[in-house]
Amino acid sequence: MAISDPAVIINAPILPPPVKHQTILSVFDALPQGFTALLVNDHDPKPLLYQLEAEQPGVFSITYQEQGPERFAILVTRD
Repeated sequence: MAISDPAVIINAPILPPPVKHQTILSVFDALPQGFTALLVNDHDPKPLLYQLEAEQPGVFSITYQEQGPERFAILVTRD
């Protein structure tokens, strides 16, 4: 796996809404230091990213790879 390759890809639109945020946050929480998850969504997940930063400030780096309008792809790396 290259440094830029994500360890896991999360396809958010297929997750059931009642558990979507908690499922995604659990994946981020399980990432080892230095590893990256790719979050793919059909809208900008800013509320989720704000929640992540509020719960674990400074732990993750966020890099947008695609910014819509129909697809958002965000790399989330545990620093």
